[in-house]
Amino acid sequence: MAMSFDAILDALPRYRERLAELTEIMLANLVMIAETPAPTFAEQRRMEFVLDRFNEYHLQNCSTDEAGNALGILPGRTGDRNILVVAHMDTVFTGKEDHMVTIQPGYVSGLGIGDDSLGVATVTTLPLILRQLEVELEANLILMGSAKSLGRGDIEGLRFFLNNMDIPISAGICVEGVKLGRLSYASIGMLRGEIKLDLPEEYDWTRFGAGGAIVNMNEVINRVLEIPIPRRPRTTIVFNSIEAGSGFNTFPTKGSLQFEVRSESGEIVRQLGETIQNITAEVSSHTGTHVKLEILARREPGGITFSHPLAAGTRTIMKSLGLNPRITPSTSELSAFIDAGIPAVTIGLTDGEDLNEPTERIEIGPMTTGLQQLLGLLLAVDKGYCDDYN
Repeated sequence: MAMSFDAILDALPRYRERLAELTEIMLANLVMIAETPAPTFAEQRRMEFVLDRFNEYHLQNCSTDEAGNALGILPGRTGDRNILVVAHMDTVFTGKEDHMVTIQPGYVSGLGIGDDSLGVATVTTLPLILRQLEVELEANLILMGSAKSLGRGDIEGLRFFLNNMDIPISAGICVEGVKLGRLSYASIGMLRGEIKLDLPEEYDWTRFGAGGAIVNMNEVINRVLEIPIPRRPRTTIVFNSIEAGSGFNTFPTKGSLQFEVRSESGEIVRQLGETIQNITAEVSSHTGTHVKLEILARREPGGITFSHPLAAGTRTIMKSLGLNPRITPSTSELSAFIDAGIPAVTIGLTDGEDLNEPTERIEIGPMTTGLQQLLGLLLAVDKGYCDDYN
């Protein structure tokens, strides 16, 4: 007889003590993963570690693909469905920083520890966790450490897999280290770009209004800030980073500005992208500098609805564990599932602070609840309670 949804919820507290014990193994994998640098486009060493663990846990078809993803399959009892659980392997840090991990009472600190080394450690340890809990799914569980996800990677690893797979995926679960209670099931429209400004060698420093790269980039910023932004649909332009100059006694001749346009409307994103493109061309013409806009990534709005069984089921599981779901749109791996027409959600595993900063750290205590949440979601999807039959 199939396990009812209420029975799944009732079973989660009984798994808690054993999950707390298994967290120690996950932490050991977390340290090994986080201390292995994995900047975008250079995830090879981390991918090899994940595959080693997949082989150690006796997954089938442990392999990598042309995109550099780490893949393994835990066969289900019947194998008539496929669930894909994914965490991105890359981080925003280069291989030059100190990636040493520190475990303190209640916390783990290290570069990229929450985004998304913990997610990768969870996906890596999941086969062992299920085996120790004596949980056997009906569906095949495809586990994936995705490559080339962040920034210029533009979710290339997951997109490649979904575009080239020869098996149907029933549902996707994206695992992020932070934050516990996070729930994403839809994506907003987004354009991610970088504006590069260069002063040519023949630049006329004597012309009226002439200035270095910083002054001219400031002109671009001011023009972008003058763009009318609609309140509905909700829209924003975010400046993510700016670089120019090297110090005293030098004239700044190069500059770069990274930004994102986000909106509930894909059409507004396209319009604002065109407006910013026109601004760069106009500033280039007026100042005699070379200004170029490079589009790094695009996202279209989409996803499942609030009432979809996958979204509703995830909320119910969270609430049963005392969590207050915080619903936020996503522009990460979830977008690849949306583009492929596959229902999916993104969840977080614990609490943390200073993400993508040198002082990044995560809490150990909430991880057990995060694992309970993931286990409940896997069981609910496996038993068909998150399927949309409309």
